[in-house]
Amino acid sequence: MRHKYGGRKLNRTSSHRIALLRNMSAALIKHEQITTTLPKARELRPYLEKLITLAKKGGLSNRRLAHSRLLDDAQLVKLFDVLAERYAGREGGYTRVIKAGVRASDAAPLAVIELVDRDTAAKGQDSGPVMVDDGE
Repeated sequence: MRHKYGGRKLNRTSSHRIALLRNMSAALIKHEQITTTLPKARELRPYLEKLITLAKKGGLSNRRLAHSRLLDDAQLVKLFDVLAERYAGREGGYTRVIKAGVRASDAAPLAVIELVDRDTAAKGQDSGPVMVDDGE
């Protein structure tokens, strides 16, 4: 019996599944909208909503806990500085999952997962190394 075992396995080992959720949550924080398969989007939703709730509470211990679950320093800063302020008045429901048809190659159900009240300019941005011209 597998009573009280929550979550989907997604045909991955536990370490691969954890890495998948970390990478997808960092991408969603960065771009504020991503397209993935429907089961992955449904697993990502509670994972990310708990991170946003930690960011709203603030504090050093919550920042360290969020860092251990996200492992992306740039997105951690955005999570605590931008998203925590944006959702300060909201009690939950920070993300939405919208079905987006099926993938042509293997007929997998696709979904768009996005942040509610998202910044449309964030989609597609690249946070690569910033070139600074120091005048030399």
